Amino acid sequence: MSLYLKDPDAAIDYAIDWAPYLDGRTIVASEWSVVPEETGGIAIGEASFDGSRTAARVSGGIVGHGYSLANHVTLSDGSGDDRSIALRVEQR
Repeated sequence: MSLYLKDPDAAIDYAIDWAPYLDGRTIVASEWSVVPEETGGIAIGEASFDGSRTAARVSGGIVGHGYSLANHVTLSDGSGDDRSIALRVEQR
């Protein structure tokens, strides 16, 4: 899991390159979630994916709080996989 610092006023795209894990398969669906869900916390905006990469625009967050931004994908063979990005919100 990667750790990133995020300013609470920034709206930033975070992406995951799934190519090393696909073994000839492609991504057919992608869902993003954040833990913890809290008032004033991280919000997931526009999300996208192609055959081997997923991305989501992330905004907000409470200074000093940590979040896990999780991405679940469904692959062309029907299997699924998950990856997470750790975010810590700091005034920058």
